[in-house]
Amino acid sequence: MHTSDFDYNLPPHLIAQTPVEPRDSSRLMTLDRATGRIEHLRFSNIPECLRAGDLMVFNRSRVIPARLRGRRAGTGGQVELLLLRRQSPGVWEALGRPGRRLQPGVRVLIDGPGSDVALEVEVLESGLQGVKVVRLSSEHGIDQLGEAPLPPYIHEKASDPERYQTVYAADPGSVAAPTAGLHFTNSLLERVQRMGVEQAFVTLHIGLDTFRPVQGEDPTQHHIHTEYYEILGEAAGLINRARQEGRRIVAVGTTSVRVLEQAALRMEESGQGELAEVRDQAELFILPGHRFRMVDAMVTNFHLPRSTLLMLVSAFAGREPVLQAYREAIREEYRFYSFGDAMLIV
Repeated sequence: MHTSDFDYNLPPHLIAQTPVEPRDSSRLMTLDRATGRIEHLRFSNIPECLRAGDLMVFNRSRVIPARLRGRRAGTGGQVELLLLRRQSPGVWEALGRPGRRLQPGVRVLIDGPGSDVALEVEVLESGLQGVKVVRLSSEHGIDQLGEAPLPPYIHEKASDPERYQTVYAADPGSVAAPTAGLHFTNSLLERVQRMGVEQAFVTLHIGLDTFRPVQGEDPTQHHIHTEYYEILGEAAGLINRARQEGRRIVAVGTTSVRVLEQAALRMEESGQGELAEVRDQAELFILPGHRFRMVDAMVTNFHLPRSTLLMLVSAFAGREPVLQAYREAIREEYRFYSFGDAMLIV
């Protein structure tokens, strides 16, 4: 297995720069793993692909306004920080520009024009791959001073930051949206629920790896960052009942897949018979050859070449069927990546 096995050529005009309206008017490709059959629908048609008794699992993480712009104390030089992961109250891992100038001891002032809110950020450590550890004087000003960190392939500024949040987002902590969930409207969620599909909500706070392609040719040597996840008691109970009764578990997004498979692996290793409430760090890197223990179907977007997410989807449905589906999506001019169209793999 090589990283180049997960490469493909995407015409740049198919990278979605803005979301469609309404959310559920995006396109939906369905892929049947057993037969390889592909169908083309609208996302609003997804209830037709579900069954009464299915359990859909959603990631309710909310994107924080993690991009902070400020100036160095003393010199006034411009600085940009991207908060990645909260280590403890006020202490974060972050990417900073210009990175070479942000050495331990440097202080950065973050303030907004015409605002009486300000933050002071101190660089504590400078680590590998440009990651800094910083201490914020307070976390209360992030909402007023920060910006939503759109992916680097989106070049248009979001006119409505809420459009880069799912309608059910509730738990702040991600630096990127769980994008498969962006297609759901409240009315579509209600339709799905009325037909007898249960809904469970888990949390995984998405970090830096969402934007990082695999650099080396051996993906097993790629270092994937840990991400905080939690499954509370109500969700654990719904998941346990669905498994006991042999009902399908449909993961909405690769982040929900990672939560479920990480929890199942931990449960298996500990000898537990049922999933219990859990708060932990997800470290599982899903590559082809992974034995899926929880997930029976998956809703996902179209992912970047050579990415860990494309490898995860290929682990679930097979590399060649997935790449064949991507080739058809390109022929049919589907929209790709965060604001793009969706796949349902069953």
